[in-house]
Amino acid sequence: MDSVNNLNKLNALGITQTAGGAGSSTTSGTGGTGGAGSFKDVLLKNLNEVNQMQQDADSTLENYVTGKSGNIGEVISASQKANMAFSMLVQIRNKLQDAYDEVKNLRV
Repeated sequence: MDSVNNLNKLNALGITQTAGGAGSSTTSGTGGTGGAGSFKDVLLKNLNEVNQMQQDADSTLENYVTGKSGNIGEVISASQKANMAFSMLVQIRNKLQDAYDEVKNLRV
């Protein structure tokens, strides 16, 4: 469910996973989302959340391998959740890179 919440936050900022269109619509702390913070703050928060999901997946796998937990479903669920969050993060990075390249190639 955290991935869905992250996607909703990013969609509110104007970042989508669909093809076409450039990345973000706001860079200030007061724009668009009712005080959600600056784009940098939201991006760093989401980076930290993805990192935490990956660490949780590693710890659940470690617990399963060492015998502390016998629930393979929990391991698979945590791994898939971390994988999906990381995949979304890579897509966001790609969209931001595309937007940067597009702005860089604009003629003034």
